[in-house]
Amino acid sequence: MSKKDKGKEAIAEEEVKTKEQTTSDKKSKKEQEDPVAKLQSDLETERDRYLRLFAEFENYKKRTGRERIELFKTASQDVMVSLLPVMDDFDRALKEIERSEDDTLLKGVELISNKFRETLRLKGLELISTVQGDAFDAEIHEAISQIPAPSKDLKGKIIDVVEKGYTLGDKIIRFPKVVIGQ
Repeated sequence: MSKKDKGKEAIAEEEVKTKEQTTSDKKSKKEQEDPVAKLQSDLETERDRYLRLFAEFENYKKRTGRERIELFKTASQDVMVSLLPVMDDFDRALKEIERSEDDTLLKGVELISNKFRETLRLKGLELISTVQGDAFDAEIHEAISQIPAPSKDLKGKIIDVVEKGYTLGDKIIRFPKVVIGQ
């Protein structure tokens, strides 16, 4: 080999070494950038997981809060339903006492009945207003029988209320039992 060829070979080797060095430098830079990019990616992933978990927990708190409020509203439902027959008995007793001539007895029973009703009203119990001549609504009323209507304008309407209906909050706990005209 001549000196020229050796010089060219040496230059070519140096170029290859330089290329290898720049390639290795680029690789080392990429390797240095890769951990940063990887850490940023991991950080974003963890941040997303955290936000989703936080949102899920907030939804859980809201749902349990609503359930708790609903439970408080209707916690007394069983007690109220069991007291409704007592209210019906008061109504029947008042009707019978009105027929008698004993005003003091009537006043005493009315006081007790009013106090009882007011206490239940304060706890959320409300009477469903149903009177003769109202239109029958299957969502609110329970028809227990149908009879021929005494007049044409009472067809499909309430003729008699057999049992009063009550709501506790927004929920109907006893539907009014009615007789409708046919």
